[in-house]
Amino acid sequence: QVQLVESGGGLVPPGGSLTLSCVISQNIFSRHALMGWYRQAPEKERELVATFTSGGGRTYADSVNGRFTISRDTLTNTLYLIMNSLRPGDTGVYYCNVQYTGLDYWGQGTQVTVSS
Repeated sequence: QVQLVESGGGLVPPGGSLTLSCVISQNIFSRHALMGWYRQAPEKERELVATFTSGGGRTYADSVNGRFTISRDTLTNTLYLIMNSLRPGDTGVYYCNVQYTGLDYWGQGTQVTVSS
């Protein structure tokens, strides 16, 4: 069983920055796990924000490309989402996701609100 715990959300004005963290309960970074960040805005479906591919590359949604960066620390089993130049449209609940051994794991989510 893999457990994910996100943190780092909050209220930030437009143009501001936030860094989200996701602590993963097991060291699975070298075991072909897929991991990434999703978000869900009010009354909208959950959407992919950024992910590490199986080959170790990074992919981003068009709406965040150039503003967000996904990274990871294998020593602390932590996945990060560094968000810059935040916009009101980035508001939502952000979820950490891991796909490992055929199973899908999700964190509890962390709220990001971009507003003046």
